[in-house]
Amino acid sequence: MRHARLPIVVVGSGVAGLATALAAAPAPVRLLCRAHDGSGSASALAQGGIAAAMDPADDPAAHAADTLLAGAHHNDVAMVQWLTREAPGVVAWLQAQGVRFDCDADGRLQLGREGGHGAARIVHAGGDASGAALVMALRARAQAAPHVQWRGGVEVDALLLRGGCVAGVRTLDACGRQAEIEAAAVVLATGGIGALFARTSNPPGADGVGLALGLAAGAMPRDLEFVQFHPTALDVAGQCLPLVTEALRGAGARLLDAGGQRLMAGLHPLGDLAPRDVVARRVWQAQREGTRVWLDASGLAIDWAASFPTVLAACLAHGIDPRRAAMPVTPAAHFHMGGLAVDADGRTSVPGLYAVGEVACNGVHGANRLASNSLLEAVACGRRLGGVLAGLGAHRSEHAASRWIERGAGLQAEPLAALRELLWQAAGPVREASRLRDAWRVCAAMADAGWQARLAKSLLRAARLRRRSLGAHCREDHGCPV
Repeated sequence: MRHARLPIVVVGSGVAGLATALAAAPAPVRLLCRAHDGSGSASALAQGGIAAAMDPADDPAAHAADTLLAGAHHNDVAMVQWLTREAPGVVAWLQAQGVRFDCDADGRLQLGREGGHGAARIVHAGGDASGAALVMALRARAQAAPHVQWRGGVEVDALLLRGGCVAGVRTLDACGRQAEIEAAAVVLATGGIGALFARTSNPPGADGVGLALGLAAGAMPRDLEFVQFHPTALDVAGQCLPLVTEALRGAGARLLDAGGQRLMAGLHPLGDLAPRDVVARRVWQAQREGTRVWLDASGLAIDWAASFPTVLAACLAHGIDPRRAAMPVTPAAHFHMGGLAVDADGRTSVPGLYAVGEVACNGVHGANRLASNSLLEAVACGRRLGGVLAGLGAHRSEHAASRWIERGAGLQAEPLAALRELLWQAAGPVREASRLRDAWRVCAAMADAGWQARLAKSLLRAARLRRRSLGAHCREDHGCPV
């Protein structure tokens, strides 16, 4: 008897999910996302661009060396070498999808420089609106692709486990209606965990929901303790803060203390362009000493409307004109290097379950992500995973025992806000044993109340077990260079 081919279910509409869905052709794909129009991903907010060795004086080996140095050599070396070799091809593929990268008057790609890079190798689209440009182009392609069926306004709250393999998902819409979708494979492309912290550059949807679901299904985690804190989010009221892109420091902006002195002077050979963990800890330390930190770009000859329209608009919306005055900045949870452990093709330890993008950990970022490697990884690994899924078999056994693995209910607003503050204080840019222990105990007591507490408990456990400082994981009780 001939069976219809089951679809590949991709959960998430950021760059990683979109690239996976497009590359899976001609296999049928169901693309599921929380927002009806696919908005709200961290990808769309990304101000950095794509890191790629495009200059004749640059090469993938140098890009790889910078990636390994930023990652404290905790990276998977083979994955780093593969990714940096793929990078120029990723840029070309994105151009073919309709992404218009910024070029000079002669039509050559403009290459910017960001923290941790030894060369100018960042391609941008629309200045600091690169993420939005990528999402817009890839979304248009996915919505026009005959093999992709888009469904927004739903959340995946359970995975179907059949015979030890993930074989489908259960969705929930805003009206509480449930639907079940059988699948040849399920891909989690749900983003990171920044929204579990009291201060973050991520959107509210980056709350670790896919990570929590994968862990509930028994998928192995990897490096959960490694959370990158961007050193320069706009220091204004609220949880989800506007990002002030690192490219501004690449263009000459300087970090200053309350007295107008250079904050990074003498602390690192790269100064204001030191790796993000170094800069974030210095800003954190200054705040703990009672001083506010400022980023001053007011004296620079910058075409703000062309190069930094996102930063300009965000600042003006909060009554700050960066063309004339310094901007108050703060560290903010920005990127999760850890996640569901996957191999080079995106396979988790649970058959039938795949992960890609920030929810996954293939080791490429190590203990600290190099600037502008995340969109690169999302596209490159999404294309690679899509190619693998395109050749999957059409049908699974219907006779094996089945059960639903549920993520479970979430915390109510007040305890969730308390959890975010707890993680910010205990697992922020600088950590210490007793704070981690006490926070873990609080989360353990809350674990039955919501999945966010269980996920936070897992992160805190990983942070407690790694007793030495490494990359973005700074233990001030074990040699962290605060």
